[in-house]
Amino acid sequence: MALIKSYSKKADVCKVTFELSAEAAAGAKKVWLAGDFNSWSSVDTPMKKRKDGSFYVTVELTPGREYQFRYLLDGKTWENDWAADKYVPAPFSDTDNSVVIV
Repeated sequence: MALIKSYSKKADVCKVTFELSAEAAAGAKKVWLAGDFNSWSSVDTPMKKRKDGSFYVTVELTPGREYQFRYLLDGKTWENDWAADKYVPAPFSDTDNSVVIV
């Protein structure tokens, strides 16, 4: 897993590529990225599947903030990013959310 950050020259946008490894995807057919940047939608940000079974998606985020997120595998299993910048307790469950800092 990886979080790849690319800042614009104006520093008003950061393109973040979220990558979920094939190992973490555990054979999932579809994966979505959900976080506070998309109102935790389980359908708005689908990830693209690579031939090796990994998934990725790039989103534009505003720098100077922290964003919580998780991956939704096949619409039923939540997975954290193993390489997140940090983790924070989720407000509605006994788990943690991944965090990306831009």
